[in-house]
Amino acid sequence: MSPISDPWFYAAAIPSVFLVGLSKGGFGGTFAMLGVPVMALVVSPLQAAGIMLPILIVMDVIALLAYKGRADWKSLTILFPAAVVGIGAGWAAAAYVNDSFVTLLVGVISIAFVADYVFVRRKETSAPGHNVPKGTFWGAVTGFTSFISHTGGPPFQMYMLPLRLAPLLFAGTAVIFFAAVNAIKLVPYFLLGQFDSTNLTTSVMLFPVALIATLAGVRLVRIVKAETFYGIIYVFMAVIGVKLTYDGISAFFV
Repeated sequence: MSPISDPWFYAAAIPSVFLVGLSKGGFGGTFAMLGVPVMALVVSPLQAAGIMLPILIVMDVIALLAYKGRADWKSLTILFPAAVVGIGAGWAAAAYVNDSFVTLLVGVISIAFVADYVFVRRKETSAPGHNVPKGTFWGAVTGFTSFISHTGGPPFQMYMLPLRLAPLLFAGTAVIFFAAVNAIKLVPYFLLGQFDSTNLTTSVMLFPVALIATLAGVRLVRIVKAETFYGIIYVFMAVIGVKLTYDGISAFFV
């Protein structure tokens, strides 16, 4: 069992894992979506996903220990059961769904969501309360898109951002939610043959980067002001939305 030896792979993989680690530590929100696409610059997307998932699990464990159950449990009770259904639907539809269309859809929705905040809702002084139908819908979409095209971040944030939770509470909720989602995804990913010896040993090589980056993300959440924290998430959600839209449109012309 030997890891990938190509230095160009690590030139892409190390910054990729670092950005994902910041997100897993609760900072930046949509950073995690950059992991597989950046790594896929040098290996196939399927192999990139196989390498990244064990790293995500390690990051999840570190983040769970750091936040020690700090979360908005009402959000989790609404979102998580729906996400399980979404994951199941994604697994069942994996052979039939065009992931480029899913990527495009998530990108367009993300841009629309950020535009709605910038031009309409930014000046609102109060946050809306929990909404079970809305949360169930976005939870299911999160599970589905997370399984199909690793784009679960924006749908999750579409429900969570308007709640305007304290940064530590928002980050802790995201950590627990996606740790559970990733744990459930292990079984179908294994059955799809994404864990071979090369991928697993390469994942192990990248674990130290994952540790450092996740702890850095936890630290940043604790020292950055709430207004700045949410501003960063909206900015990166817009950037990721543009990228996903571009990727989705480009795929239809290949």
